[in-house]
Order: sequence, then structure tokens, then C-alpha cells
Amino acid sequence: MTLLTVSSTNPSLANISKISTKTLVQMNDVWASYDSKNYVLRAITLSIDNGVNYAIVGQSGSGKSTLLKLMNGMMKPSKGQVKINYQTPDMHDKKFKRVMSKIGYIPQSLGLIKNLTVIDNVLIGALPRIGKFKSFFKMFPENEIKEAEKILKLVGLEDKLERKAYMLSGGEKRRVAIARALVQKPELLLADEIVSELDHVTAREIMNLVADAQRTFNLTSVMVHHNMQLALEYANRVAVIKEGQKILEIGVEGDRIVDFQTGNMTQKEIMELYKE
Repeated sequence: MTLLTVSSTNPSLANISKISTKTLVQMNDVWASYDSKNYVLRAITLSIDNGVNYAIVGQSGSGKSTLLKLMNGMMKPSKGQVKINYQTPDMHDKKFKRVMSKIGYIPQSLGLIKNLTVIDNVLIGALPRIGKFKSFFKMFPENEIKEAEKILKLVGLEDKLERKAYMLSGGEKRRVAIARALVQKPELLLADEIVSELDHVTAREIMNLVADAQRTFNLTSVMVHHNMQLALEYANRVAVIKEGQKILEIGVEGDRIVDFQTGNMTQKEIMELYKE
């Protein structure tokens, strides 16, 4: 194994909840295509244990977002096997819907409804628990409203409950999206490039927020990044995707980076490939 050094400036990293050995996400020789001809992912194999903060890093078009779609059942692999909590992801399968209700997904677009208030956007995360009839008429139980308010306070938006989503800043919109995912009471949090358009300071505020949420709610998180340095600061493990293939997987061990897969790339080479 190749040992590399890294400077971690993130205080939340040392406080991440204890990691268990239970495997939550498993991919074995996964291939994926949107047109049955051109593969956007090729021969992906990875394993994510419960409690891990896992980062997927790569340039635009490398297949990062497709990996998240495979994990939450929005897409099926062309070849290979995907398991989430030992079940095959399929959003149309009733059995998997129980697992899916425990997956919080934050797309790159954030998925907010711009004309709804902050509190109403967040309560969308509670819909699987209250049924279609009550959700249609916005008949949210008092306990669900209280829980949403509690989480909005946690993400620093307690004074913006009735503000419309389109009136928020970029950082505030991301806080709403995180709160909505947390209201879902997930075991697994999937986040797709949620800090990609933010300035340096705001990006780290959002990453600190996710790290705090992971510790508070004992979450497993899988976050897609294009910024290798940011991934190294906040993740326990980092997979590097290039042209649809996983070329590297590394883990943070104190102040060191351990190359688990190839053993033939230096830290300088990695940072040159994936720096902003």
C-alpha cells in the first residue's frame, strides 16, 4: 500500500460516529448504460459499511451521479449486482420501498419547489410516513411539524420557516434540501454535488453541517464531489472515478491517506487530476 500524507482541517472528522462492520452498500462488477450501447460505468466494485462517510470524486461526465441513481433504485445496472442493506434497489418493487424510505437523496438540482415555503419543502420528506390522502391535503400531524421545525433549527433556518424557496440564497437552499432529507429519518444519505456552485466558505459550512448531521443521526453518507481536497477533508473513504471506472480508492487514517487499490499514484498526481 502507498502511504500519503494529508492535512485535515475539519474538526468534525474526529467526532464522526463509531463505524460498524455491517455492509450497507455493495456493488459487484457493475456496468451501466442509458442507451444499451455506451457504458457510463464499467466494472465498478465497491463496498460501504454502516456509519462511513464515503466520497465519490471525478470530473463531469465520469459517472458519479449514475452511481447514486443505482443506489437509490432510480436506475438498474446493465450488468452486475447492486445491494442496499442486502436488497436489490428498484423503486418499483414494494419490498424495496421500505428500504427506499430510509434513503435520503439530495440531487444536484436540490429538488426544491420554488413557490412552497421552507417548512412545506421540508415536510415533503415526511410524506412516506403519512400517506397520500393526508399529504394531498397537507394534513401533517403535529409531531411531524415539530420534527421539521427542530431540524430546521439544527440547520440554522429556524427564522425562515415561511419564506418561499425562490427567495433563498444558494447556501440556504442547500440547508433546506439537507433538512428535507433528514426529516425522512434516513439511514443512508446520498448527496450529489451539493456544494459545487458555492464559494469556499459556504461550501465548508454545508460540509460541516452534513458531518454534524451524520454524527447526530448516526448516518451513512455517500457524497459526490469534483473537489478532491474537500473530499479528503471530510470523508473516511474516497473513490476516484474516471471515464466510468474506479481507478483509485483511498481511506483516511488519522493524518495519512492509504491507497487501497492501485498503489501507483502519488498524492501530487491525485491532486493535479482533481484539483479545482
